[in-house]
Amino acid sequence: MIIAYGTTIAALTLLAIRVRQLIGIYKKGAADPTRSGNRGARLKNTLKETLGHTKMLNFTATGTAHWFVMIGFGALFGTLVQAYFLITNQRWELPLIGHLWPYEYFVELITWLTGIGIVTLIGIRQVTRFFHKGRTSRFLGSGNWKAYYVEATILAIVFCVIALRGLEGALSEETTRNRHYITTWWIAEMFKELSLGQITTSIQVIAAVKIFVSMLWFVVIASNFTMGIAWHRFLAPFNIFFKRNPDGKNSLGPLPEMLSHGKPVNFEDPAEDDVFGLGNRGDISWKGLLDMTSCTECGRCQSQCPAWHTDKPLSPKLLIMAMRDHAMSKVVENEVLVGDNAPISLDVLWSCTTCGACVNECPVDIEHVDHIVNMRRFQVLVESEFPTELGGTFRNLEKAGNPWGANRNDRESWIAECDFPIKVVEGVLPDEVEYLFWVGCAGAYEERAKKTTKAVAELLHMAGVNFAVLGKRETCTGDPARRSGNEFLYQILSRENIDTFNEVFANRDVSKGNKKIVVTCPHCFTTIGRDYAQSGFELTMIHHTQLLNQLVREKKLIPVNKATTSLTYHDPCYLGRHNEIYQPPRELLNATGVKVTEMPRNQERSFCCGAGGGRMWMEEKIGERINLSRVDEAIATGVDEVAVACPFCRVMVTDGMTARESDVEVLDVAQALLRAVKPQPESSLSSGNSQLS
Repeated sequence: MIIAYGTTIAALTLLAIRVRQLIGIYKKGAADPTRSGNRGARLKNTLKETLGHTKMLNFTATGTAHWFVMIGFGALFGTLVQAYFLITNQRWELPLIGHLWPYEYFVELITWLTGIGIVTLIGIRQVTRFFHKGRTSRFLGSGNWKAYYVEATILAIVFCVIALRGLEGALSEETTRNRHYITTWWIAEMFKELSLGQITTSIQVIAAVKIFVSMLWFVVIASNFTMGIAWHRFLAPFNIFFKRNPDGKNSLGPLPEMLSHGKPVNFEDPAEDDVFGLGNRGDISWKGLLDMTSCTECGRCQSQCPAWHTDKPLSPKLLIMAMRDHAMSKVVENEVLVGDNAPISLDVLWSCTTCGACVNECPVDIEHVDHIVNMRRFQVLVESEFPTELGGTFRNLEKAGNPWGANRNDRESWIAECDFPIKVVEGVLPDEVEYLFWVGCAGAYEERAKKTTKAVAELLHMAGVNFAVLGKRETCTGDPARRSGNEFLYQILSRENIDTFNEVFANRDVSKGNKKIVVTCPHCFTTIGRDYAQSGFELTMIHHTQLLNQLVREKKLIPVNKATTSLTYHDPCYLGRHNEIYQPPRELLNATGVKVTEMPRNQERSFCCGAGGGRMWMEEKIGERINLSRVDEAIATGVDEVAVACPFCRVMVTDGMTARESDVEVLDVAQALLRAVKPQPESSLSSGNSQLS
């Protein structure tokens, strides 16, 4: 009694004190009022993700085992309550339900399944440890002793519950197997051989052990705020509840607005005390702190990160752990997060491609990309510390309106290469024009991307779609600037484009569905369609694969030249994970008759090409080039062609094939469709593939 009750009082007192301290730490975090809206939808999603284990079940064996362990944590609470009374009365049962056989069976079943679940998780961890060495292990860098302690605690509790059920059976008047001890009667039979005194003493001891082990667990986690593998049991539901999107979608797509003191920064007239990005511990928002303390160190994010898998210093898991350890340590509030002798190095920060694989995989919805971009914002806007290549990119965006610094007048040069008319909008978009075709910087200037632009324009012309382009009135959407941390430049570029859109669509209403833009670049698709909404501008964005797929379904485009080639499709990160568009490109390719062979990493687990997050304009100096890792995977499928649906991916995959001296052709989905619907002379069919690339 002294050990059990004394430990309980000490543990719960310490836990209460430490929980209060943790809440105090959260309260000191920077304000973020965007997390409180639509609580009904948030609660619904929290229950769905938590009880349904929607993300964990992506890894079937691990997810199933973890689900039973999670359920056991709550479902077996009654056995802990019972243990306190068993110390003084060895026949005590929970009032009302304690003698009901369905409850007894439920307890036994959940206990066995929890035990099987934790043994499975232990096995998975050990198999990973021995068969996945170094960077191939998602547990590399995790605090394994913390995991071992938690696993041992759960095993001990499972043992105690099963032993107590057997001892209760031995103490009962039952003489044969019955429904009260469906799975534990064989244990009860063994204990029946003991004397009455031995049975009652054993119940007291094991009940005390169960209480002591449970309370010691509280003492340990209360003493360590960085023990996310234990704290996530309490914090994960809150972290899921307060995720960026109330509807439960991943925190991908648009970047959040840059907040200062809980309000968006007014870049036209910033306040003197405005905070620009994330520079030190005091700048971390309360949601960011909740993110960090919820991290289970499971390494799901690390296992999918393209930077980590190509020997870069960035691991999303280790980054969050470093931020957490820094935030929870006793350091001054203004100690920097990034730089020399700081928790996060510049190489770590700038290795990220913002592909979103980490966010997509995280079972507790940590928002890695948002934290990385916020730290980049501080480095660019306050410290002026960023890769030298970005300096030229920023200047080009500011002066020429495109990252290459090409002449604005050349934005229309591709039009002269088309043998059909293309309308260029001078003022307001004419009523008869259904779509504004946003060409984008790559689509207007980069030679390989221009082929996609011309293919889409020709297909729309063939289908009788009335469309127009802006020509020289286009300027960069600001995606490279924003994802690289230059929020100020993004605001300038976005405002210029929004003003143009307001003029072009002056006579149209988005609610009527007549403000429609079709794009070939997923980065433009995301920035215009989703980031611009933060400035109050909304329209209907359509990716070219979506529109072309619709036209094929409506029989406005009919593939007549069925292809005989084999092909694999590379999912662009900003079309797939960031916008969840996976099927339209595949349906288009299937309509052309090609045999599509999927790469091992596809759809939501597609491997990045390496160009996102401004990396398109940065040199890749550390580790293996990301695009080479991706093209190796494509080449290994043995296909003739690789189809893409993004100009950045087109450049990176093509360059990768060249570096590997491969004869695998690279083309856009639109080009694959064009050759299928466009009548071709017999003599050109055999050479069509090489001409497309």
